[in-house]
Amino acid sequence: MQTPAAQTTLARLVVAGLAGDTGKTLISTGLVRALRRRALRVAPFKKGPDYIDAAWLTAAAGAAARNLDTFLMPASAILATLARAAGRADIAVIEGNRGLFDGMDAEGSHSTAQLARLTGTPVVLVVNAAKVTRTVAAQILGCQVMDPKLNLAAVIINRVASRRHEAVIREAIVQTTDVPVLGAVPAQETLELPSRHLGLVPVAEHPRSEEMLERAADLVAESVDLDALLAVAGEAPRMEAPTAAPASTSAGTKVRIGVARDVAFSFYYPENLEELERAGAELVFVSPLADAALPNVDALYLGGGFPEVHAARLAANRGFREALGRRIAAGLPVWAECGGLMYLARELVVGGVAHPMVGAIPVSIEQTGRPQGHGYVAARVDTPNPFLGDGSAVRGHEFHYSRITQGSDTVPTALAVTRGVGIGGGRDGIQVANTLACYTHIHAAGVPEWAPAMVRAAHGGQL
Repeated sequence: MQTPAAQTTLARLVVAGLAGDTGKTLISTGLVRALRRRALRVAPFKKGPDYIDAAWLTAAAGAAARNLDTFLMPASAILATLARAAGRADIAVIEGNRGLFDGMDAEGSHSTAQLARLTGTPVVLVVNAAKVTRTVAAQILGCQVMDPKLNLAAVIINRVASRRHEAVIREAIVQTTDVPVLGAVPAQETLELPSRHLGLVPVAEHPRSEEMLERAADLVAESVDLDALLAVAGEAPRMEAPTAAPASTSAGTKVRIGVARDVAFSFYYPENLEELERAGAELVFVSPLADAALPNVDALYLGGGFPEVHAARLAANRGFREALGRRIAAGLPVWAECGGLMYLARELVVGGVAHPMVGAIPVSIEQTGRPQGHGYVAARVDTPNPFLGDGSAVRGHEFHYSRITQGSDTVPTALAVTRGVGIGGGRDGIQVANTLACYTHIHAAGVPEWAPAMVRAAHGGQL
């Protein structure tokens, strides 16, 4: 149920780029931390399906970063999320993804530009100046022509080689466009955030993450006109944001839902955990890496992460693996996504070495050197299962470098995939006992029946 739309004021800006790897995350995290140094309350956001960049933004802001995506979430949920930020922050910083106009098709559906238009947020474009000068101005002009309705409010030049290099680019932009340049960041050889196969190394695994964030803040504070950026953010128009009516929390006995959370399993949207609590769950955080056994829980949420990086340690914790396997065989409801699916398999093969996993799902999974599924997922439930009703539409995303090498033809599945890869063959959602394991990640705002269904399953199907 929605209450009438309300006018909301929130200073905000989108930090966008012309492509991936232009330095958006370095600039965004540095900006967030620099603003925080000014005693401003910053609400960080990440456009698109992303856990790792959002975790860096969370660390920079000291507040949970939330994702905004027009494919995963209805427009009303995006606007309501921003409206809630207005009550707890002085400014919202939204980091874009990919290139400004890049979406799921040639029209740029679900792009950063579409999100900026929906929310009426000014765009600050980060342009990569490495090995280019006047062409930067052509790129900015092209963005203006591409979408005249987009509020392209400012430019930050990144990876500048010298003062002369910067001066040439600035002059070309002034001659060609009416977009102000609010900063020029010198090229950094020692500050670029390290990456691996799914993107950046997670902040929790970086040995000097706080040092990196402080250095990024120094860089942005020295190179960018923060007062001018704040003025741009302050010019954002008022939003008409629907305010969701408070969700009813189950009045019955709370169920205990375990959430696997450690460096091997860290991919969770804050809203997913919050919606579980609103539906009547007490969350119990567990570590498949460190805990000796599974605690007393009524259901388990196994999110994604990097089980392949920590496969040897997961295998070595035999007590937890075997305890979980027994609980699953006895009917424990489990929702598993990507890394969670990999952990529940019989074995996970990494670099030619087979590591025993939980064994609840009779498949073998191999870590590969290339993506096996990457992008948005659209699916429909076509088989009864403990969580989602027959015919339910599921929107989500996937990004995995692993594949099932044995057993995919024999395991029952619950989802027919119309966009994306899943486990292959147009299917996803392996179902064993009361477990549903997918390569697809979901966002609770886009699958609103999911959290109540998890609580209902934890109650043994009864509420």
